[in-house]
Amino acid sequence: MKAVILAGGTGTRLWPLSRLKKPKQFQKFTSNKTLFQETVARLSFLKPKDIYVATNQAFLNYVQTQAPQIPNENIIIEPALRDTASCIGLAAAVIAKQFPNEVMAVIYADHLIKNKKEFAKKLKIAEQVAKEDETLNIIEVKAKFPNINLGYVKIGKMLKTIKEVDIFSFEKFIEKPDLKTAQKFLQSYKYLWNTGYYVWKVSTILEAYQAHLPETYRHLMAIQEKLGTTQEKATLKQEYPLCEKISIDYGIMEKVDPKIVRIIPADLGWSDIGTWRSLHQELVKNPTANFVNGEFLAKETHGSVLYNTEKEKMIAVVGMENVAVVNTKDAILICNLAKDCSPQIKKVVEILKTEGREDLL
Repeated sequence: MKAVILAGGTGTRLWPLSRLKKPKQFQKFTSNKTLFQETVARLSFLKPKDIYVATNQAFLNYVQTQAPQIPNENIIIEPALRDTASCIGLAAAVIAKQFPNEVMAVIYADHLIKNKKEFAKKLKIAEQVAKEDETLNIIEVKAKFPNINLGYVKIGKMLKTIKEVDIFSFEKFIEKPDLKTAQKFLQSYKYLWNTGYYVWKVSTILEAYQAHLPETYRHLMAIQEKLGTTQEKATLKQEYPLCEKISIDYGIMEKVDPKIVRIIPADLGWSDIGTWRSLHQELVKNPTANFVNGEFLAKETHGSVLYNTEKEKMIAVVGMENVAVVNTKDAILICNLAKDCSPQIKKVVEILKTEGREDLL
């Protein structure tokens, strides 16, 4: 199996710590390792030569310095931002050039997974299913709370069991539901959070591209033909920006026959760490506890995220409930965690962009 780590995102909902120049996957949130380094570490059951990273030129130095064990030839540089369908398709084309019958796992660089053994086990089960059934397989997790920032999947009947792991059929995707719908989903075992952890043979997924994204497939094959030649870089630069800008879910998964999709539930201790609120929910055992990083003095303050990157600055927070106070060298964020302020944070970033404040992006 080859694992492809997607490490090209920007993570604007975690501004001001996550920036365009250094997004959240290359920051330390949960330990003394960055989220990207944690992702590489949980793939330790694979050899470094079997791990690929898809990113862009701006982040190449972070990838090389934070994971020097990954061969440079396994770092796939996107010359343009074309969303996950093009990115994953490019990785599949690269791997298929050398290993046409290989199984490929899609992993995100900015997720938190507490149960590493379960993660490795379910990836291996998904690999077996991909080889035996030539299906498109997704490792999904049970919802822990009504999350309106995540997509869901509805599972169907149980199809078979492999090593005490139940494999289910797939019914449909549900894109980011409203709160009332998410609360209903929480009461049913049929609805799981969509992690986006896909496992499939490269030949199987490329056939899906040919059927459902034919123009993108044509550009990917043009790139694949020139891999390893003197024309590789020029062809990549010319063809890749012409790929359709669309997510893997919309571009492929929602178009394929549901009968060729399998769902493998897992108890990963998973979070996408996409917001300050989700960071708090995952990293404190008690909802009233504070998550503190850096120099803070908190008095009568509860259920909050207190994050300070400036070692020479002490910040005192008094009498606050459910807030995020995030201090960086050039910006401070204060927001209400109880109301999930992530959409408003994205708007702040958009306003800064409109006003030409590239120094703060």
